[in-house]
Amino acid sequence: MQKLFDYLDELIESGEYARLKEELNSEQPANVAEYFEELTAEKQLFVFRLLTKDMAAEVFSYMDSDTQEHIVHSITDKEVRNIVDEMFLDDTVDFLEEAPANLVKKVLRNTDAETRKLINDFLNYPEYSAGSLMTIEFVKLRSSTTVAKAMMQIKRTGTDKETIYTCYVIDNERKLIGVVPLRTLICASDEETIEELMQDDVVSVLTTDDQEEVANIFKKYNWMALPVTDTEGRLVGIITVDDIVDVIEQETTEDMEKMAALIPSDEEYLKTPVMVLAKNRIVWLSVLMISGTLSSFVIGQYNSLLEAAVVLSGFIPIITGTGGNAGSQASTMIIRGMALGEIEMRDAFKVVWKEVRVGVICGIALGLINMLKMTLVGDTGFWINLSVSLSMAAVVVLAKTIGCLLPILAKALKFDPAMMAGPLISTVVDAVALVIYFSVAAVLIL
Repeated sequence: MQKLFDYLDELIESGEYARLKEELNSEQPANVAEYFEELTAEKQLFVFRLLTKDMAAEVFSYMDSDTQEHIVHSITDKEVRNIVDEMFLDDTVDFLEEAPANLVKKVLRNTDAETRKLINDFLNYPEYSAGSLMTIEFVKLRSSTTVAKAMMQIKRTGTDKETIYTCYVIDNERKLIGVVPLRTLICASDEETIEELMQDDVVSVLTTDDQEEVANIFKKYNWMALPVTDTEGRLVGIITVDDIVDVIEQETTEDMEKMAALIPSDEEYLKTPVMVLAKNRIVWLSVLMISGTLSSFVIGQYNSLLEAAVVLSGFIPIITGTGGNAGSQASTMIIRGMALGEIEMRDAFKVVWKEVRVGVICGIALGLINMLKMTLVGDTGFWINLSVSLSMAAVVVLAKTIGCLLPILAKALKFDPAMMAGPLISTVVDAVALVIYFSVAAVLIL
């Protein structure tokens, strides 16, 4: 890709603008959009005006929000109108959701009344809902239409649709009653009707459904598009797989940030101010720091034990570290399973029972390994070795149990399970691990 960018830069520097225009308009729109990130603000506008109307609209839809705002702010009203006319409606809405008010006004005043109404309708759907993701550029057919007429309709209007691979069948009240793949139409005889060919067991989503639920349906069925209906079953749009890929990336990033004890942010890392990054981190760091006093409190309660057997303090990091790792393993698996729809609330008992058994196996194995290690390379004595090893086995079992229970509890309380991940699990497990460790040591040593 860098070779392409260097070549385009050479064309600009040498003034070969005709060749530059030819190269830009023959390249993939996503690649051209990426090239804009390499250009200065002045060159961005110059290069953008070398693109054809169709290409300019496609490239614009792939640009990052900062470049989009610069372009719209700099070009004329006529050029804005050309972009909006050529872009798919859902791409226009995606841009306007992130754009400042003055740019939104500039775009809306350069659209016709019908498009402006549609854009406003889309902007009124709840954020992160199916309605905010959908597009209205799809093929809809009547059940009584013949294959010949349907193919004529697709040829006449297909170029303006975001996808034609699946056609949607509606009745006189615009209610969704079936779907028919383009392949089926191509292979059918001209006299057959859509009603004879359509599949009537249609899976659809409501405009108010959460985007994460929509993503799970796409992953389950591996579809290219999914119809969206209102509460009365009327077809209002479709969601295409390219939009769902963005949703999956967004949801995954959000979960990763929560699992790392960060407040989620939609901004790219390099474009996020230092103060914003600090603010996103300091909240959870403060919570974890304060909750970490539990461990200090537990240690304080067992001062007399530590004074009697000072060597016990040297094994605290091993016990707490192993417990934290075991808990994080369990929580990560459960959070992932919940995100993918593999684990539901009704599976709570099965999950706990399975993790308890896994914990017992891992705990016994780690305890035996630790006992062997301490016996061979240490000189702390049998009872110290046994105390550490038994504590480790018990801590692993309990950490696995806590690690699977906390995400389930979070979901039951309507919180995001991803919040109950590594840092928080480790903080809780540390305190529990210390209680177990000192209790076992008190019985075996004192």
